[in-house]
Amino acid sequence: MTALGIALLVLGATLVVLEAHVPSLGVLGLPGVLGLIGGSVLAVSGLGGGVGLVAAVALLIGLSSISGLAVALRKGPQARRRRVRTGAEGLVGQVGVVRSWCSPDGQVLVCGALWRARRAWPEEEGEEFREGDEIVVEWLGGLTLAVRRAEQWELFL
Repeated sequence: MTALGIALLVLGATLVVLEAHVPSLGVLGLPGVLGLIGGSVLAVSGLGGGVGLVAAVALLIGLSSISGLAVALRKGPQARRRRVRTGAEGLVGQVGVVRSWCSPDGQVLVCGALWRARRAWPEEEGEEFREGDEIVVEWLGGLTLAVRRAEQWELFL
């Protein structure tokens, strides 16, 4: 009986931890909480604990695991909706400054780093970029940024 209780405790804890890392909307967490509660009841009663001790341990483990599951269910979707701030995806939309430009590419300063850059839309043969022009990153290809001229409203965001 004790071994079954410990196995249920381990399985329940594993499911609750998985719920925090896998977006399953409680499908893994709820059985995990039930496994923790059932495992604690079996383990404590198998070790000779009285009814009061079994109820107290089950209540304590149940409340703590339910509160942990509630935090994971509330914060998980919020974290997935946030905009990426680092890496290649974080550079898209950033405003930078042209440091030098020789057609068809040049160097731009974005987020404190100097990058190779090309026009995002080569068919737009407008005025060439000059040193000091503000640009916006459209996408990243390898280590080269695809940029376009920043519009006035983007400079104040």
